[in-house]
Amino acid sequence: MKIYRFLTGDDTSAFCHKVTEALSKGWDLYGEPSYAYDSANGVMRCGQAVTKEADVAYSADLKLGQL
Repeated sequence: MKIYRFLTGDDTSAFCHKVTEALSKGWDLYGEPSYAYDSANGVMRCGQAVTKEADVAYSADLKLGQL
């Protein structure tokens, strides 16, 4: 089964580390990153979709970050 996650965070090195960690655990980038200005907090936010093949049955209770 192909698993999908959308990683989000402030546009900082911490977000880059989050994506790098996912890649090191076998996740693949899916599509282009997205950026948006959060005017309420005055920061740029970014997101990146990632996918991974996993040999599990789907359940809404899956902890995607632990696969």
